[in-house]
Amino acid sequence: MSGSNRVIVGLSGGVDSAVAALLLQREGYDVAGLFMKNWEEDDQDGRCAAAEDLKEVQRVCDVLHIPLHTVNFASEYWDRVFQTFLAELHAGRTPNPDVLCNREIKFKAFLDHATALGASRIATGHYARVTESGDTCLLMNAHDRGKDQTYFLHTLGQHELAHSLFPLGGLTKTEVRGIARQAGLPNHARPDSTGICFIGERNFRQFVARYLKSQPGPIATPDGTVRGQHDGLMFYTIGQRHGLGIGGPGAAWYVVGKDAGRNTLYIEQGTDHPALYASGLTTESIHWVSGSPPLLPLACRAKTRYRQAGQNCTIRDLGDGRVRVDFEAPQRAITPGQSAVFYQGEVCLGGGVILEASPVAACSPGGQQSRQAGT
Repeated sequence: MSGSNRVIVGLSGGVDSAVAALLLQREGYDVAGLFMKNWEEDDQDGRCAAAEDLKEVQRVCDVLHIPLHTVNFASEYWDRVFQTFLAELHAGRTPNPDVLCNREIKFKAFLDHATALGASRIATGHYARVTESGDTCLLMNAHDRGKDQTYFLHTLGQHELAHSLFPLGGLTKTEVRGIARQAGLPNHARPDSTGICFIGERNFRQFVARYLKSQPGPIATPDGTVRGQHDGLMFYTIGQRHGLGIGGPGAAWYVVGKDAGRNTLYIEQGTDHPALYASGLTTESIHWVSGSPPLLPLACRAKTRYRQAGQNCTIRDLGDGRVRVDFEAPQRAITPGQSAVFYQGEVCLGGGVILEASPVAACSPGGQQSRQAGT
């Protein structure tokens, strides 16, 4: 395979990547498919079973009359994604493996492999857009804001964007399914996958317990009153309500912090308790899509979780790859380990891993806010 017209599409078995391949084929590209196996363990009890996905991918390739390649990235996934996922959980944070998977597997290992196969570009079924401004590739929101996935793609750089295509960026999910149905794609009605792919439909606690030893400890209010016992800090996240095992009268209880050093889970009562809110945050491992930071301080918008609308904020440089984010309005349940992603208009500027939040409440859990981040 060779030539600048050759594109290899990462096919997962879902409708999005299948339609991406179809649209590129219609545009005249020389299209091939690639199925990536990223998890070695047999997952017969979950929707992400590799055998089922591969079968769907082959059916799509048969309809489109395109060649299919397969590759096993399980070793790379274990080393570059899963080990970090476990380390973050052990430290008391809530990691986002999808961000790491995109950076290390789908737009690094996949891109390298596709290049070795003679392709000039790769393509995926992500909902995002790339445009050029001079010599710079801009990562842009998808037209379907409800499906926009730039939050998970914010660690991509200029090399990755220059060699990637996102055919679905201008479409809605409804339009994508309609295109698939009209084209006779066999997976046009297949349900979207949800959750963490290597866990599938299995119980999260049972799965994680295979790899990390749980350490039960106290559930307490910030003033030190013990209300119960947790099963291990790794099983809880900031803002969590369910699974605490704490009843009684009054409003529901919510996780407001973790202290990895004391192995203590902190809670407060009420969905709008001040301890759930933060005026700002600090990130580490900051990445700018353009390859260089914008002029800081900068007024922009930030998302601290995927489904959140962008929130007005100001970014300030702290040095050493860290930035300080001050929000115009307090934000609920900012979670160390997740990503803060920055936007100006429709352009995704980049982002970083949340290190700690600045509490609105006068007294932070455990006396030090950094303990929420497990540092």
